[in-house]
Amino acid sequence: MLALRKTRAGRGVDLVTTGYAEPLPAEGEVEVAIRAAGICGSDLHAVAWDPSYGFMEPFLPLTIGHEFAGRVVAVGAGVTALVPGDRVVCWPTLPCGTCDGCRAGRPSACEARRIVGLHRDGGFAERVRVPERVLHRIPETLEDDLAALSEPLAIAVNAVDVSGTQSGDRVVVLGPGPIGAAIAFVAQERGAEVLLVGLDDAERLAIATRMGIAATCDLSGTTLDAAVRARFGTRCDRVIEATGAAASVAQGLEVLRPEGVFVAAGIHARPFEIDLSRLVREKKQLRGAHDTTEAAFAEAIALLGRRGEALSHLITHRLPLSRGVEAFDLARSGGAMKVLLHPDDLEGQTT
Repeated sequence: MLALRKTRAGRGVDLVTTGYAEPLPAEGEVEVAIRAAGICGSDLHAVAWDPSYGFMEPFLPLTIGHEFAGRVVAVGAGVTALVPGDRVVCWPTLPCGTCDGCRAGRPSACEARRIVGLHRDGGFAERVRVPERVLHRIPETLEDDLAALSEPLAIAVNAVDVSGTQSGDRVVVLGPGPIGAAIAFVAQERGAEVLLVGLDDAERLAIATRMGIAATCDLSGTTLDAAVRARFGTRCDRVIEATGAAASVAQGLEVLRPEGVFVAAGIHARPFEIDLSRLVREKKQLRGAHDTTEAAFAEAIALLGRRGEALSHLITHRLPLSRGVEAFDLARSGGAMKVLLHPDDLEGQTT
């Protein structure tokens, strides 16, 4: 079968032919035929071999990809909740089960978690074998491409949860990529007044508008402070950063009111400095949001069922797996939002 594999430490990804030596999945594991898989920012960082992704080296070579939907085709011994034919999506986090967080019933706080597609084979392949516990059954009414958005949408739900956003809050979202746009969408669904901003991101901001985001701004012609005051008339209550750009963190803290909450959800390639003295004096809170929770994942699947038409605008390109290397180039471009890979060629894949 075809697969996109990270075969070595360093920049790049390879399209290879691979397979499984054993005819059936191992005990507790499930084999899934992939129907749609999305390229995530984490995948881009892994392929670029950013410094913060060196943790992958001991696990190479491996098939990347963790945002996928498919159908169960085989189960290993001991699998009880899934049967062949079930439609599933992946929440790719594998908690260790023994650390303090896991023992306290907070697997999202696991200190030794592993991620499908980063520590073990993932979904950029025709089939993948994963532990039963990372798979969630989905209804037949949820189409494959939308279902593949479950994991990134759950990331967005969790970021909004971490921010403590409530109805009526003034929320600025930095970065109109797939995660940023999804965060803005979720915050708006919860009744917040939202401003989604980008820099030289006209195409992505236009997509966000089609999703129904009420207010967007390209900062190429203005400042963040001016954009925030034009939208709200004052500083904002919450800032959620999804850029991975150090400059946006400092700018976001500037437009946040005293006692406001700043959530960093972007992956940053390198460390950087921030002015902690001002943060302390204005009693602002700095929080990190990463991965998701069981409740957020369930909310994401429900939201896709309820608001799928609006969220479908996140998907801008569809390509066959055989063009996977090209798809990564496309995903890095400013004009693409979510790029999906399918294991079989489809008519009019690129949209």
